Amino acid sequence: MNMCLNVALLVAAAVPTMCFAQAAAEYPSKPVKVLVGYQAGGPTDLTARLIATKLQTALGQAFVVDNKPGAGSNIASEQAASSPADGYTLLVAASQMTWNSALYKNVKYDPVRSFVPISKIMASPAVLVVSPNLPIKTVADLVSLAKREPSKISFASSGNGTVPHLSGELFKSAAGVQMTHVPYKGAGPALTDLLGGQVDVSFMTALSAIQYVKDGKLRALAVVSNERLPQLPNVPTLKESGISGVDVESWNGLFAPAGTPPSIVQKLSDAVVKIMKEPDVRKVFVDQAATPIGNSSSEFAAEVRAEVQRNNAFIKSANLKID
Repeated sequence: MNMCLNVALLVAAAVPTMCFAQAAAEYPSKPVKVLVGYQAGGPTDLTARLIATKLQTALGQAFVVDNKPGAGSNIASEQAASSPADGYTLLVAASQMTWNSALYKNVKYDPVRSFVPISKIMASPAVLVVSPNLPIKTVADLVSLAKREPSKISFASSGNGTVPHLSGELFKSAAGVQMTHVPYKGAGPALTDLLGGQVDVSFMTALSAIQYVKDGKLRALAVVSNERLPQLPNVPTLKESGISGVDVESWNGLFAPAGTPPSIVQKLSDAVVKIMKEPDVRKVFVDQAATPIGNSSSEFAAEVRAEVQRNNAFIKSANLKID
């Protein structure tokens, strides 16, 4: 009797493992939808399309990008979170997702509990740039001017709640200065007014900033990263300039809905890790002043948890909210 019971328990315990293994072996058996919370042609969309193409080659099924822009990427994130956890709906998200649940009211997902991180694809630092019309050459100059004339300095962003906006808020807090936030409807209009001198400062993506800095149309004061950019070797990091705590990084990562079978998550993660080692893929990102990553699911999950915790604490302390 006991022997029969033990055998039955062993068989029952083995069934989930066998099912997960079978799910991974069969996956994918039909096209996979890859949701993106931004317009086609933007940096996150381009990342998603590159990864989707490579996953299609690696796994033998179509990976179809589906753009669902709006609400700071929340529309796509909410749709992904509520999708079946079977591996056939994925999300390529940007780092903004780790801010949104604290910034926006009535968000219908949790960035930690609603998703399984598969792999971080890439990361790109911001560059603190100023209009050449502003008579400053260093971060110390900017801080001195901002303290001498509070709120005179304006900083542009691509909109409320975007990474450039939050970078500016973190800088204000870390440097102990006041600057006036000027939100725009997109990065293009913000750049136009920065080049024209209508606004003074912005935290731009490295890809967007580098050519304007090299052409002398913008002045770079610092890079928001742990190391200097090879493309801007003479521009110090923000930490080298005496400002710590502005740990904002633009990244893209691949996620699945919470509850997706671990074997499928592992299969996708392994595929992305291999893809990010391919020379042609690495070149695409390096040419955009971005760092190709391709880490494990557990590594990416730990990063997301830490980032959400840090961001939520700052948003609460700064009393930032978006309706």
